[in-house]
Amino acid sequence: MEFQVINKDNLSVIKVLSSKLDTNNAPDLKSELVVLGNENVKNIILDVSACSYIDSSGLSSILVANRLCEDAIGTFILCGLQPDVEHLIRLSMLHTVLLITKTVEEAEELLAKKEKL
Repeated sequence: MEFQVINKDNLSVIKVLSSKLDTNNAPDLKSELVVLGNENVKNIILDVSACSYIDSSGLSSILVANRLCEDAIGTFILCGLQPDVEHLIRLSMLHTVLLITKTVEEAEELLAKKEKL
């Protein structure tokens, strides 16, 4: 498995362990996301700090995660963007759609603040 899933009280953190999120492993990530959705996970943090490359399949899996969280009235946060990945996210204008933080810790703090509202 090229992902590590950590389930916490009100969220799941998925850490991509591969240096690439592409056509080879993006379908596996989508499958994992669907499983989490079926388990009623509403809040997902996707840590891509190990990824230096993401292709269109990877972007698609990120959007699937965002949609699943939105449908569950939860929150999706993408974190740990490397420079090339951040460039692609900005180029595709996804930074206007996604919540993005630098670290998992920042993402967890953001979710905690949101829960208090």
